[in-house]
Amino acid sequence: MDRPFTVAELDHVVVRCADQARSLDFYTRILGLTEERRLDVIGLVQLRAGRSLVDLVPADAPLAFEQRNVDHFCLGVAAGDMEALARWLAAEGVTLIGEPTPRYGAHGTGLSLYVNDPDGNVVELKQLPDGVSSPARS
Repeated sequence: MDRPFTVAELDHVVVRCADQARSLDFYTRILGLTEERRLDVIGLVQLRAGRSLVDLVPADAPLAFEQRNVDHFCLGVAAGDMEALARWLAAEGVTLIGEPTPRYGAHGTGLSLYVNDPDGNVVELKQLPDGVSSPARS
């Protein structure tokens, strides 16, 4: 039987946070995501990332870097100069993992940079090719 569906895009990623306010600051002030929705009853904060969402939830227990449940997730970024982006992130106190390096992703090969969020989760920031941008929210 043929599969009755195809995966079209990444809908959302859920990130467990030891300090949700600190993580909210990182994802909004540093990465530029915008807060879209809150469900205070479960402690959920949803952030818009292009067509996708990054959900921040409180960690049930202390987080140990060695016990990550996801290797990393990747956000496509419209950035003209990845070296300048790396310098800006470092000046903002963000932990960089290496330097901008060509890597393959949804839009082919392009420069990307790995960083740690405040809880030690690895976030890849991948440069979108010219002419590709994150669409506005519809």
